[in-house]
Amino acid sequence: MQRTDRVVSALDPGEGLAQNDRVRLSGGCSVSGAAGMAFFLGVAVMFPLILQTVTSGPSPTAEMGNSKSIRFLALGDWGGLPFSPYTTPVEKSTAQQMGVVAETMGIDFVLSLGDNFYYDGVNDVTDKRFQETFEEIFSAKSLKDVPWFVVAGNHDHSGNVTAQIEYSNVSKRWNFPHYYYDLNFTMAGSNTTVTILMLDTVLLCGNSDDFEGREPEAPKDYSVANTQLEWVREKLKNSRSDFLIVAGHYPVWSIAEHGPTRCLVQKLYPLLTQYRVSAYFCGHDHNLQFIQDNDGIGYVLSGAGNFMEYSTRHKHHVPKGWLKFFYADIISLGGFAYVEITPEQMIITYIEALGKSLYQTTISRRSKR
Repeated sequence: MQRTDRVVSALDPGEGLAQNDRVRLSGGCSVSGAAGMAFFLGVAVMFPLILQTVTSGPSPTAEMGNSKSIRFLALGDWGGLPFSPYTTPVEKSTAQQMGVVAETMGIDFVLSLGDNFYYDGVNDVTDKRFQETFEEIFSAKSLKDVPWFVVAGNHDHSGNVTAQIEYSNVSKRWNFPHYYYDLNFTMAGSNTTVTILMLDTVLLCGNSDDFEGREPEAPKDYSVANTQLEWVREKLKNSRSDFLIVAGHYPVWSIAEHGPTRCLVQKLYPLLTQYRVSAYFCGHDHNLQFIQDNDGIGYVLSGAGNFMEYSTRHKHHVPKGWLKFFYADIISLGGFAYVEITPEQMIITYIEALGKSLYQTTISRRSKR
């Protein structure tokens, strides 16, 4: 596998359309849950790519745009506070810089990696936290029409996750069709395909108590957990995508406070390896990390959306040589990952909230690994 690791001081816009050159349209996405539930999801998007489907069932194909890449931001653990001002300086600074990147670099969507609302999720679909912690904070003009694809974290499961799913019918940019689902994209002109499996790692492994430092011990419902795991297995087995990404809240590997999630190392990691996944995206630990195993799978941890915590307590629990990048400087006021996928490679750049590019690496398309 060809791979490049380098620290960068500025972002290269690369090829493709500028944000203000993109065509706006209303797209209908077919959405179905694991139990067969289906509904129509209308999203106002600015996509320079093919959006095939948002679904946990069969994937129809549609085509639009003419960009040479797919670009998105990955952000976890951005969930503000349950009391006034319902946000933190880290969240506000991170949101502001995301707006800058969206305007100057262009993005097609945001992957929201869980812990969307601290500390106990939301109560119902009319909860003011949707406005106070999400809509009013990520308010840059460049983010207004950008879709967010959402998964739940452990703090979300302390509240009403169904309400977060239902909020998809309220907000034009909030897309959370089911506890777990998949996204499929194709780049116009190249037929390069990208699949992202969005998982609920809390349903898969159980909830955790951050304040007591306990990792998840077991799923609340083994039947629900096994159903999701079999869904993941089948999706990975049948995927022929050029780039295959899995995303969830809990990390598979991490050197920080929470460390590797034993359940995911035992149940998910073998599948990621067997089916040659490109990367796994997550949050949970409140910092930025890039870990790469011996099979070339990249583990992108982006959990610095609301707090920044320095911890390396589990550095000996990750195999030697796998950690490529770690950042947890509180002075930076948070950060996120910017991802661009071209026909040849996935380029991952970690950016701090003050605007500095910290680290960049690439992962080749699956056929070249």
